Amino acid sequence: MSSPLLITIARQNAATAAQLAALGHQTFQDTFAADNRPEDMAAYLAANFSLDKQLAELEEADTVFLLARMQQELVGYAKLRFKSLLGLEPGKAPDQRVEIERLYVRGDWIGTGLGASLIRRVIEEARQKACRSVVLGVWEKNSRAIEFYRRFGFKVIGQHEFMLGADKQTDLIMRKGL
Repeated sequence: MSSPLLITIARQNAATAAQLAALGHQTFQDTFAADNRPEDMAAYLAANFSLDKQLAELEEADTVFLLARMQQELVGYAKLRFKSLLGLEPGKAPDQRVEIERLYVRGDWIGTGLGASLIRRVIEEARQKACRSVVLGVWEKNSRAIEFYRRFGFKVIGQHEFMLGADKQTDLIMRKGL
């Protein structure tokens, strides 16, 4: 018997952009609002999860969105950026890598294995495109996510600045070789 979970590559259209904007806004708000100033959250959400911004991201040449649907309802997604410069020394050309820019799971789906299914699919996509590694940035205070990625073999290789509104934060850069 097959699982009702379906993970597919997103279509580049307004309906998908609207779903990504809504889920991205909701999951980011749910995950980080309690630990950040409301004005910083509002600025970040407005800048990153508008319909126009999501449509533009869907159309980027080196970007792929993997959508996780349960009975046709969007419950999570991963945004992948191929040829990423994250974690590379300045001036170094991008190697064959993919960055997980976002891996978002709706709150009521955390702990169900959906995140694990998405990460396995990310790794599968990376291998199909002959990538040598998967990289990501994760807020240094997001211990749940850090432990999740460690379970899949990611290791901290550095850090970088992340702006949440006017608040300068530190993201850990994690990498998994393939």
